[in-house]
Amino acid sequence: MQIAEEIRRKILVFQRLEITEYHIYKKLAGKIKSPENAKIVAQIAEDELRHYEGLKKYSAQDVSPDWLTMWTYYIISRVFGFTFGIKLMERSEKGVQKNYDDIIAVVPEAATFKHEEEIHEEKLVALLDEERLRYAGSIVLGLNDALVELTGALAGLTLALQNVKLIALSGLITGIAASMSMAASEYLSTRSEDTNKNPVRAAIYTGIAYIGTVILLVLPYLLFENYYLDLAIALTTAVIIIAVFNYYISVAKDESFRERFLEMAGLSLGVAIISFIIGYFIRIWLGIEI
Repeated sequence: MQIAEEIRRKILVFQRLEITEYHIYKKLAGKIKSPENAKIVAQIAEDELRHYEGLKKYSAQDVSPDWLTMWTYYIISRVFGFTFGIKLMERSEKGVQKNYDDIIAVVPEAATFKHEEEIHEEKLVALLDEERLRYAGSIVLGLNDALVELTGALAGLTLALQNVKLIALSGLITGIAASMSMAASEYLSTRSEDTNKNPVRAAIYTGIAYIGTVILLVLPYLLFENYYLDLAIALTTAVIIIAVFNYYISVAKDESFRERFLEMAGLSLGVAIISFIIGYFIRIWLGIEI
């Protein structure tokens, strides 16, 4: 069958995409512990290989995978979870999938491939069950409380104490105590709920999220002597943590990034501003000079 060179080049692009994703899914399937999840990912891999073979009938040419892309998404999936990695990859290829329309006239099967990419795999990915996402609520609890409470505490302490060592000491004591308190509360809360979540694991996720946030926010006060600079870095770090976490959740759980980010950032920064003002007036009221 004679195919125009422009269409043939597009077919080769799709082939490269399909064979690259085949290798990504196949490699991930072999590393997933859950048999159910491994089966789903392996099924997606076979679909990608079938698409590749279907396109190859028209191009009459083998195409090698994009190994850089393959390893990039494989590493992302291993570090941040296979659900996040797979959904991030599915997002990135949506624009390419629309271009299937350009070859449907020549490759009728492309309509089926496009449908499967948009619908079939989306349903399969929705079936994935990953522990870290089941405990996302516990992580949100730890992160959100740490960000709101500690940004507020650090802002108030910065103006009230004006001493980086005292601020760091107070922040760490407050944060560590609060992290254990939050973990205990999450344990009791999860235990009283009718849920398949393990109370101990829920508490651990909450505690780790909380204490990790505390360390990152207090760190500037241990590194720099200018407490106003330290506060600015801490608040910037808080915004970055909020942005990164909410991007992760927006991809992995198909939720709105903008809405979640603005809500969490607004709460954290709003509390910090109010606490900063309160710290100023308390310092004047008590006549503290350090």
